[in-house]
Amino acid sequence: MNVPQTQTQTQTPPATDRTDREDRTHRLVATPAGRIHLVEQGTGPLVLLVHGFPESWYSWRHQLPALAAAGYRAVAVDVRGYGRSSRPQESAAYRMLDLVEDNAAVVRALGEETAVIVGHDWGATIAAHSALVRPDVFRAVGLLSVPYTPPGGPRPGEVFAGMGGDEEFYVSYFQEPGRAEAEIEPDVRGWLAGFYAALSADTMPGPDAPDPHFVSRGGRLRDRFPVGRLPGWLGERDLDVYAEEFERTGLTGALSRYRAMDRDWEDLNPGFTGAPITQPSLFVGGALDASTTWLADAIAAFPGTLPGLRSSHVLDGCGHWVQQERPTEVNRLLTEWLAGLPD
Repeated sequence: MNVPQTQTQTQTPPATDRTDREDRTHRLVATPAGRIHLVEQGTGPLVLLVHGFPESWYSWRHQLPALAAAGYRAVAVDVRGYGRSSRPQESAAYRMLDLVEDNAAVVRALGEETAVIVGHDWGATIAAHSALVRPDVFRAVGLLSVPYTPPGGPRPGEVFAGMGGDEEFYVSYFQEPGRAEAEIEPDVRGWLAGFYAALSADTMPGPDAPDPHFVSRGGRLRDRFPVGRLPGWLGERDLDVYAEEFERTGLTGALSRYRAMDRDWEDLNPGFTGAPITQPSLFVGGALDASTTWLADAIAAFPGTLPGLRSSHVLDGCGHWVQQERPTEVNRLLTEWLAGLPD
């Protein structure tokens, strides 16, 4: 369903949607994708929350009420390809510049001119590029788990293909159309449970276990996932919410972000090569997250790449899913950072 460009449509969640609350509003808004589904709570300055893979707006369930209570209009989106948002068929439709324009269109559809944008995982990269490409719209940016690395350097597909030696890096595995879907979709719930556990502080494999970011030749990613235990932050009900959405939509839309990375490289070079983000910024990562450890050089480069950085934190004993693993701490860091931003 396409929503006319001049219209914002309030959506009543299905009766089976156990995530609904009376103080949250589900809405469909018109964007270049066709529609973006969002969940809104609170009033005040707009804070746009962008999730990563494989998640949904629900990954911000702890932040929505906290930001609303602190005096903000908190809005969590389903990124293009996820949930109730539009899911174009072509991988090229998931290029970064299109996702940036989706975010700008959401701000306009909500009657605002500017917003603070906060993202996690792929959402952090989308948020960073939204601030980079549309500084007229995004006045500050918060990055969770994945630090900012400016555009430039070698073509991503070539870099990832060269990682792992006899094994295959998960990004390359995801980039081949249909391959990861064939692994995931016969058992979406089980695969998600294992993926979340593999990157969570309390359930991730030990340092001597095979790395779950890599695939053995001829094997599957899930062969290295923990089995039979959910991380502490993920209840059965929470897992149901994620699984039910992906069982309905499939995984192709979500995986298409990985398949558009070389297109991003073409789009953003040379115009944004090496470009810093100058708006006020925040970074929060987990000390046990590979995104933090592998990209330690990117964090060290923040004085040059994020000259507006106001606050940077690496949380001890925390894995990849920072705002769900450590919601109280992340909520405090977010609200303190927001309170210090210029009007």
